Order: sequence, then C-alpha cells, then structure tokens
Amino acid sequence: MSKQPLSRRKFLATAGVGAIGAGLLAKPAIASGTRHWKMVTSWPKGAPGVGITAQRLADRITLMSGGKLKVKLYAAGELVPPLEVFGAVGGGTAELGHTASFFWQGKAKASVFFTTVPFGLTALEHMAWINQGGGQTLWDKLYAPFNIKPFMAGNTGIQMGGWFKKEINSLDDLKGLKIRSAGLGGDLYEKLGATAVLLPPGDIYAGLQSGLVDAVEFLGPWSDRGFGFYKAAPYYYWPSFNKPNGTAECLVNGHAFESLPPDLKAVVENACQAENAFGLSESDWENARALDDLITNKKVDVREFPADVIAAAKSLTPALLDDFVKGDAIAEEILTAYRKALGLAASWSRVSRQAFLNARDG
Repeated sequence: MSKQPLSRRKFLATAGVGAIGAGLLAKPAIASGTRHWKMVTSWPKGAPGVGITAQRLADRITLMSGGKLKVKLYAAGELVPPLEVFGAVGGGTAELGHTASFFWQGKAKASVFFTTVPFGLTALEHMAWINQGGGQTLWDKLYAPFNIKPFMAGNTGIQMGGWFKKEINSLDDLKGLKIRSAGLGGDLYEKLGATAVLLPPGDIYAGLQSGLVDAVEFLGPWSDRGFGFYKAAPYYYWPSFNKPNGTAECLVNGHAFESLPPDLKAVVENACQAENAFGLSESDWENARALDDLITNKKVDVREFPADVIAAAKSLTPALLDDFVKGDAIAEEILTAYRKALGLAASWSRVSRQAFLNARDG
C-alpha cells in the first residue's frame, strides 16, 4: 500500500476508478449451492471500530446464510488500495466493500451526505432518515449508475474534534495548519484557514508522527486510541462540529446482488442492519471506556474548541453546502431532502434527547 499522501484535488478526481479495469464481475463460484464472495475494505485489518465491524459483517453474512454465501474479507491494500474500494466493487474485482461514503465525492458528489455532514444529523437521526425518510431511495439512485447497491453497515457514532500537536486557543491558530480530514469536514477546515490533507486510515499515524500533518480528525476515542494518535499529538479537542455521525457503508456489486435468490438478498440486507445497530452500540460503549483510559492512564489533555472556532464553522457551513452541490442536480436534490430531514429531526431532538440530557447532566 502506497504511503504517499494524496492532494484533495488529485484524490477527488480519481477516487474509486482504479479497480474498474478488472472488467465485468466474474460469475460467483457456486459449488453445492455455495457462493464465494470477496469483501474489500478501506480499513487496516482488525482496526478498532471499523475494521472489527467489517470482519463481523462478513462473518454475519456467512453464518446467516447457513454457509450458502461465504464472504472472505480483504483488508486495505490486500486486494485493492483503501481508497479504491468503490471502483473495485462497481467494476467487479469484489462483490462487497466496507468503507465510508465520503471517500467518493469525486465520483458521486452527494455521497458525502451518507456518512456525515458538518452540523448535520446525528447517528440515530441519520438512521431514521435512511430507513424512514426516503434517504435509502436517494442513496440507491445516486449509486445505481456505478452498479452499486449501498447499505448502512456500522456506525462509529459522534466523533471527537481531533488530535492537535499545538494548542488551539482561537480561530487564528487554525490558519496554515495541515490537518488530516475527509469529506465536507475537510472542506470546512479549509474555509477556516487550515489545509486539509487526505490520508488513508492506515497511513494517518505515520503522517502525524513525521510532520506531514499537524493534526488529525478521524473517529472517536476507541478507534483513535487504537491507531495511537495520542503518542504524537497531546491535545484532543471536542466537540466534533464536522462529524456528528459515523455511518459506515456496505457496497454490493449490483449485478451480484441481483443474481441472489430472495433469501440471500434478505440475508445481506439484514446482516447489514444488524451490524449497523450493533456497531453503534459497541462504539458508544467503547468510546466511553477509551476516553476514560486516555484521560486517566495516557494523560491526554482533552479540551473544548474555542467559541470563535465553533461560531465561525457554523456560520460558514450553509454556504459551503450550497456551493458544494451547485450545478449537480442529484446533489442538489439530496441536500434539499437532507435539510428537510434535519429540520424535522432537530425539532424532536430538542424536546427529547437534548432536553433530557440538559436535565440529567446540567
């Protein structure tokens, strides 16, 4: 796997196409009624959170199908590079992929809305939109031209703000900072004066340690601790204004999915749903445990972002989203639907979860 970083421009122009040259999907190997499928991922093998979720999903499908659909997982770089999963699945190198949708905004701009959006839907709100509010139909429409059927398949929950080598005392301290970031969060950091650098998950720690980047925003305490970021950056900031959700996606080759009988289609879909729910609860629990360990045993300095950083980021986000989708019909359609879902969710969350947490913890 290459250790060279990608500029945002170069990555967004090429992401997802590298594996399409593999051509048409080979007919699945079927012996005694058994299909053998490959799953490629964007994650290092066994990575806390996302890597564990990917392996568990492969195992779920195999077990739930009674062995009629056996899935073998290939971690990042074992079959295709981590940022070429989209093209590998659509083009037929693998039948399945486990990744995050915001890696593919160079191929399908609106893909970012199906991972996370700055100041957007939380994990439960996002799940409600996908399952109940028409989000899945829009997601299917977006990916159909690429021969891909998407499913939610894991969730790392709300993220942390990131790891920084130096203190952030005001908005000025972000100016010129090189931060590893992905999706619209990276675009927002650039609006705030930083430089966003996209590194595959397996390359992030080396980039932070070497000085290639000055800061990193990735996931939550469980995954971040597993990648060792605390060893290279002492300051851990909250809240994650740019990543309120952490939906992972299972990509299924469209031809392969349609070749399945109804019972195996149901297995794939229900395995994804089960892993999505289980992964979110696991992340919520393990993030709490990991944060306690980072503070108590690793002596990490956990800090709140200055008010002017949050205020500037919030004020810049609406125009950022408008400019991002401008001229792309389906992206404009999805943003409109997303904002409608956000308004509806916020009105309920305000008098339910938010009100209760204020009462409980305030």
